[in-house]
Amino acid sequence: MAIMLCALLLGGCGSGTQEAQPATGEDAARVSQNTLERSKSQGFVTVGFANEKPYAYATPDGKLTGEAVEVARVILKRMGINEMNGVLTEFGSLIPGLKAKRFDMITAGMYITPKRAQEVTFANPEYSIGEAIAVKSGNPLNLKSYKDIATNPQAKVAVMSGGIEMEYLEKSGVKKEQMVLVPDQPSAVAALQAGRADAITMTGPSLQSVLESAKDDKLERVMDFVQPEIDGKSVRGYGAAAFRKEDEAFVKAYNEELQKLKDSGELLEILQPFGFTEQELPGEKTASELSQP
Repeated sequence: MAIMLCALLLGGCGSGTQEAQPATGEDAARVSQNTLERSKSQGFVTVGFANEKPYAYATPDGKLTGEAVEVARVILKRMGINEMNGVLTEFGSLIPGLKAKRFDMITAGMYITPKRAQEVTFANPEYSIGEAIAVKSGNPLNLKSYKDIATNPQAKVAVMSGGIEMEYLEKSGVKKEQMVLVPDQPSAVAALQAGRADAITMTGPSLQSVLESAKDDKLERVMDFVQPEIDGKSVRGYGAAAFRKEDEAFVKAYNEELQKLKDSGELLEILQPFGFTEQELPGEKTASELSQP
């Protein structure tokens, strides 16, 4: 199955194919189909992926891979859509790009939240994950939780713009001026290495992967990190693919194939190469219950 990989820039690839001039004839007929029908008939689907290890990233030889990529690849193929046009973009561009019809679906490190569910429809979760932080070796500020960052006004934490961690940090008492907003994981690591941040935060597998890639013995993961409690509940995120509100048929078909992967044990087999274990499986949680306020 061929995969087209491109970096999404302002006005870049992926922005023109689905926002063309009014169609006529056969083109008009395709437009009138729902996304699932159209994707099956044309034989491909355009998927927006956040450029975030281990969810979606490009290998040195240009191959698109990652947890979300491989899960989507298997599910879409079993749905009868044999080609996936993958577009790597910044996390904050995913939902706007989906709503603008630059993508047919989006995924990679996106948690199901009630706020996001107001804008998109989520498939059921494919993994569950906690948060993590990394610091300079020796943890000079003794940061072991978001609360520790909040109680030290001098502490700064690098966080990806648009990520759920921004909300978690704010609700944990971290002030906005303590947050160093970055577009992607390499930028977060660079901020920590350069001393512009005292900590970086992202999900556990993401952090583990980015630290392994950095190969910097002056950085370390805080292994006794205390998960944040938000509104009285311990935080554990559930990640899933997302679709436009009108694409109910697409979501239903996607969920059916995802459930088969869960039941057969194949889902864990797909997740394991990217640092996930049985502890990261989503269990019986559904998008419907996770989307409730």
